[in-house]
Amino acid sequence: MGMIALSAAIAFLLFRFRDTLSLSLQSYGWLAYLVVFAVSLLSSSTIFIPTPGIVIVLAAATVWDPVLVGFAAGTGDAIGELTAYWVGYIGEKIIVDEHMPAYQKAVRWMDRYGAWAIFGVALVPVVLFDLVGLAAGALKIKWWKFLLAAWCGKVPRAIVLCSIGHQLPLFFQAWRF
Repeated sequence: MGMIALSAAIAFLLFRFRDTLSLSLQSYGWLAYLVVFAVSLLSSSTIFIPTPGIVIVLAAATVWDPVLVGFAAGTGDAIGELTAYWVGYIGEKIIVDEHMPAYQKAVRWMDRYGAWAIFGVALVPVVLFDLVGLAAGALKIKWWKFLLAAWCGKVPRAIVLCSIGHQLPLFFQAWRF
């Protein structure tokens, strides 16, 4: 909930001050997409440590093309998830006891459904995807299958989230913030 409030605040500030500063934010689009990619990559490279990458992604989506922002964010997010995959692959199971049931569930899903389980979980916005990466690595699923399934789920999810985030300025105008 705090991340949503922080995203809304950053979006509001970007919207409010872009006219005041007389900046043409559209001319910085190429840099914004690169930053969104890098932030998403770094934030999903951490294992079990939440990072506020989504805040920057949603703020960028208020100003720049939400489909391109979502594509950059989803791609960075999928590539960043390879860290959990490789940790699971080399056999280092860094699983906190409280996450053990979720990890075991992820293993059962992947044993049963394979890459489709990875794709399905990647579509869900608020899931600890690191457990899926650990399980996929531990099960020795090919890295490119994991990456492809994660990318196919994370890109559409990011585009939908960015499309919602793109509407935040309209919300601010409607409520006269």
